[in-house]
Amino acid sequence: MFEADGSCRPHYVQLLEMLTSLSVEKLEQLQFTTDKAQMAMGMTFNVYHDKQGIEKILHLDIVPRIINAAEWKKIEAGLKQRIYALNLFLQDVYNEQKILKDKILPKELVFSCPGYLKPCEGLTPPKGIWCHITGTDLVRDKDGEFYILEDNLRCPSGVSYQLESREIIKRVFPNMLSKLGVAPVSNYPNRLLNILEYLSDKEKPVVGVLTPGIYNSAYFEHSYLAHSMGVELVMGQDMVEVKNKVYMLTTNGLKQIDVLYRRIDDTFLDPNVFNPESLIGVPGIFKAFKSGNISLANAPGSGVADDKAIYAYVPKIIKYYLDEEPILSNVPTYLCSDEKDRAYVLDHLQDLVVKETNAAGGYGMMIGPRASGKELKTFTRLIKENPRNYIAQPTLSLSTVPTLVDSQLEPRHVDLRPYILYGEEIEVIPGAFTRVALKRGSLIVNSSQGGGSKDTWVLQH
Repeated sequence: MFEADGSCRPHYVQLLEMLTSLSVEKLEQLQFTTDKAQMAMGMTFNVYHDKQGIEKILHLDIVPRIINAAEWKKIEAGLKQRIYALNLFLQDVYNEQKILKDKILPKELVFSCPGYLKPCEGLTPPKGIWCHITGTDLVRDKDGEFYILEDNLRCPSGVSYQLESREIIKRVFPNMLSKLGVAPVSNYPNRLLNILEYLSDKEKPVVGVLTPGIYNSAYFEHSYLAHSMGVELVMGQDMVEVKNKVYMLTTNGLKQIDVLYRRIDDTFLDPNVFNPESLIGVPGIFKAFKSGNISLANAPGSGVADDKAIYAYVPKIIKYYLDEEPILSNVPTYLCSDEKDRAYVLDHLQDLVVKETNAAGGYGMMIGPRASGKELKTFTRLIKENPRNYIAQPTLSLSTVPTLVDSQLEPRHVDLRPYILYGEEIEVIPGAFTRVALKRGSLIVNSSQGGGSKDTWVLQH
């Protein structure tokens, strides 16, 4: 909200005037009713291994984050470019593998990715699209620029919280959105449904959302999206494959399903092909997918493109396929599998953020400047034992946004997750899921690690 000299940035002025006109009691009352509204709407997520119970609301702070039109234009162009290039990479890496033959990426790095699925070799998904729904994480550093922190091309979550948060904040500040000219996000379910239907050649395809079930941390989102799109919410046990086609079991018998928005991991999708112990997938679904009788979004195998070690090569991937410089920069990244990088990382461990290449949710991560001697020792050992499994990055000073904490507004670190849909064209939803590190000074924004969220307002002019 503020420049380094303490002056308010122009696009925040009206919001600041409104906030300063409200008493502390009024702000607290608005926050209290926001929390109640979230609980009433069922906006909860599950945290495993938490002694206080597994179901929680994802705390929504009432002070929105605002992004002006010029900044958003650059973010949008950079994300479209990135997703287009990553989709070309996926198509190539499972087919001709030209990028590997041209030695732009080391073969062993790609083939050692847990997200690289050998059964997908030779596959071209419907319409040639692998990554239909992407949630890309960005952070703003002290230089004021946005950087890509990571790509999420498997089952990115959070969009339902973005949509529901907007509905709640509209009630908290009823006149501010129209006054500032905030872009709407409520048509996301329609846009998503258009993309899913586009994947089928049928005029009126049967679409479903595949969920692992009520105990999954993002089950609220699965049911919310299915309901908003007016499509079926299904589990693996609700479906059966017969002669390369997938059917839902209904009270009226079998009904063929044409498109599935899957919210379960690749390897749990089909016990006949991937993890034989999976109880949440559909035996035979991969065979039906290969036969072209069902479309899956996102396509199995797309996880190779969001591996944190592949991330380091995305600028080269963009240059290779598009012959363009990246519009949005990566955070500088050291690959522990590279001998020179590894030596640097081990020498500077206390200054770096170390991440496990295939972990998510803030797990498998160490922030060097805040780590204890014991943690530093543990990560030294882990990196030496399995260098391929780790990358390291400089510790960024994430930007902060005023947040209501203990009856006062305090700065808290945030990141930004916009959602990108890929159908007939690539579109970036003009809003984002802003995650907030609620603990003072913390840089970890993940909900599973105690983070909260904010409504994100993208200005249209």
